[in-house]
Amino acid sequence: MSHSPSDRIVIRRKKVPAHGSQHGAWKIAYADFMTAMMAFFLVMWLIAILPRESLPGIADFFRMPLMTAITGGPQLDESSKVIPGGSPTVIPNKTTPASKHKQRSAQDEEEDRRDQRRLEDLKTDLEALIESDPVLKQFRPQLLLDMTPDGLRIQIVDQQNRPMFATGSAQVQPYMRDILRELGPVFNKLPNSITISGHTDAMQYASGEREYSNWELSADRANAARKELVAGGMLENKVKRVLGLSSSVSLIKDNPNAAVNRRISLLVLNRRAERRIDEQNATSESLTNLKSIMEGASRPPPIYVGGKGLGDAAGVAPTAEAAAGSTVPAASGPAPGARPAETAR
Repeated sequence: MSHSPSDRIVIRRKKVPAHGSQHGAWKIAYADFMTAMMAFFLVMWLIAILPRESLPGIADFFRMPLMTAITGGPQLDESSKVIPGGSPTVIPNKTTPASKHKQRSAQDEEEDRRDQRRLEDLKTDLEALIESDPVLKQFRPQLLLDMTPDGLRIQIVDQQNRPMFATGSAQVQPYMRDILRELGPVFNKLPNSITISGHTDAMQYASGEREYSNWELSADRANAARKELVAGGMLENKVKRVLGLSSSVSLIKDNPNAAVNRRISLLVLNRRAERRIDEQNATSESLTNLKSIMEGASRPPPIYVGGKGLGDAAGVAPTAEAAAGSTVPAASGPAPGARPAETAR
């Protein structure tokens, strides 16, 4: 019997995989799960060791949409979409940066108003103290009180027949010592810091400004006033700055040699002025450190700030009574060989 090609028998055998190979897929899933858990616990550990102050910044970072982070736009999108990465985040954040800024501004304004009222109350208390205190009352014509944009200013002015300091030096006269020691405890009533400014008339030393000049004299007198305030009971950390302004800020501009131009100004700073000074000091310190690193210097040289031609360490020129800069105290009295002019200074 003959067979045709169509009668060919085809045998198909199914290949059976090796034993156990069909059960290995779970290992991949388990490895992925363990990797995810390790990453999760690593993130939790990092968050646990971070300081509490850093947590809001981390939360803001994770609230930022993906597209916003890539393109560098604002952190929050006010559109109505809820697709993550397309616009807003699905993590709720009802307080926007703009609203936070407004809240801080409103709080600062309210604090500034309260601070202004406290300074005005202090001015009233000082006026009452001057009228009731027998020591201060006899020197009432030499005490000037007024409110400035930077706070409450108390000026102790000189008189031709009653100078506050010995001629041409920073030696405090007895009556001036009594005034400062009576005022010292009053400044402890408020948390506000103070600045102390020394002023002279325009009469120059015989040596001019090459050696010991009115700049050093005004700085020494301001520092001497600080010492008397502390001796009277004022806290040492109340002083924010000690300034030597020479004759650059005169009460009587038409007569720069007038006796009243020789004075000590005590400025009780308001919060706004304190913030500005702190910002100036921070900027000045950063610039000084950068300059020291670049020049390889171990420490910056001391300078007098506010001096004619010496510039301002903070790079800012505030109001006259709160001119920027801390004055490095010099030794009291004229330098050896320097002679003061023949007049009360």
